[in-house]
Amino acid sequence: MGSFSIWHWLIVLVIVLLVFGTKKLRNIGSDLGGAVKGFKDAMREEQSAPKIEQKPDASVIEGEVGQKTKNQ
Repeated sequence: MGSFSIWHWLIVLVIVLLVFGTKKLRNIGSDLGGAVKGFKDAMREEQSAPKIEQKPDASVIEGEVGQKTKNQ
């Protein structure tokens, strides 16, 4: 009783086909396949795109900033 036999899975498959219909299941499968294909294409683009190195801005000076006082 711990595991399902082939007959259990066949009965589940028949019930799913009756509830959803073959056309609806086919549409779900094609939508899922398109999503996976789009994900793979995006990952491939990410890996092939050259990485752009950002150079630090020339106007930025690193160091400690002290408190400024006004001469009055």
